[in-house]
Amino acid sequence: MTTFRIQTLNNISQQGLDRLPRPRFETGAEIAQPDALLVRSADLHKAEIPASVKAIGRAGAGTNNIPVAAMTKRGVPVFNAPGANANAIKELVLAGLLIAARNLAPALDFVRKLDSDDKAMHETVEAGKKKFVGMELPGRSLGVIGLGAIGVKVANAAVELGMEVWGFDPAMTVQNAWKLDARVNQALSVDEVISRSQFLSLHVPLIEATRALVNADRIRRLKPKGVVLNFAREGIVDEAAVIEALNEGRLQAYVCDFPSNALKGHPRVVALPHLGASTNEAEDNCAVMVADQLRDFLDTGNVTNSVNFPEAVLGLLPGKHRLCIVNENVPNMVGQISTALARRNLNIADLLNKSRGDLAYSLVDVDTSIPAAVVDEIASIPGVISTRVISAR
Repeated sequence: MTTFRIQTLNNISQQGLDRLPRPRFETGAEIAQPDALLVRSADLHKAEIPASVKAIGRAGAGTNNIPVAAMTKRGVPVFNAPGANANAIKELVLAGLLIAARNLAPALDFVRKLDSDDKAMHETVEAGKKKFVGMELPGRSLGVIGLGAIGVKVANAAVELGMEVWGFDPAMTVQNAWKLDARVNQALSVDEVISRSQFLSLHVPLIEATRALVNADRIRRLKPKGVVLNFAREGIVDEAAVIEALNEGRLQAYVCDFPSNALKGHPRVVALPHLGASTNEAEDNCAVMVADQLRDFLDTGNVTNSVNFPEAVLGLLPGKHRLCIVNENVPNMVGQISTALARRNLNIADLLNKSRGDLAYSLVDVDTSIPAAVVDEIASIPGVISTRVISAR
């Protein structure tokens, strides 16, 4: 029986590790020549990733710490855990909404600095509380940019709080569309959702198209006393433009999960220490999800929730032998693979071919064991990136 070796580069929830039972899987931080890597925040851009690595699992949603393009060229899928931390982040966004609406951060700071007896303190509080008059959320407008697992939960929760919610996501999945409350209004562009909103919550990945998505021009489009909430990625918001708008009174508050020296200490900024997924439940959920995906890939070649590979799930029947092939997405690749197998009288029992951009992935099941010479022949086909043979247990 094959034992797969999985190196953990961060502390991974035990609930997740329990999904990789011995002796089938060996996990640990010091494992050499691993078959897979399991990470949370470890920066793999500066690391030398062994040639033995067949897959990388990120116990979280974002994969900015992983050289995804380089792994794609090597035929290595990168898995993540979309939605596993969605509730944790949703709750933090709601906390941010309330903190900003009721001026709770400056109010707490005001009380923290009081230094007098109780009678004098009471008088100071009564005289000073008018500086922290806030607003109630019902009837206020919230724009949600990005309607993935987190954005949908935020939008739905805000509707239940009585807010007028506008959402925008040009690539929304059918699954998330089914989950979105029908009372969420559809905006047709980023600029429309911003212009209709007083509160703005961001839930998009940091890519070139979203860098500085919220800039000086778009901040001016927000309704008066606007509030920007960024629990997605730091670079999505132009920090200098936010500070300028806060200083000029065009923004009431900026609530984010990414502190910096420029933001620290600003009276209208609430900068939290990257708490988005920092709950025990979220860490467990992320670890369990990504461990299950790694296990399925190593055991069967199936791919679920990969950021660089197509979704490919094909049941592996007892007694079958599976050839997993990663190749460039070019014509006649399946034909060449089928021909190579036919020359050795290997009958194809089942076949799945999926593509994603320039990459294609095939699962080919045959009735008998696959000779090494056939695997070598297929591996030598121009455009084939990697091959792997799996036998059903």
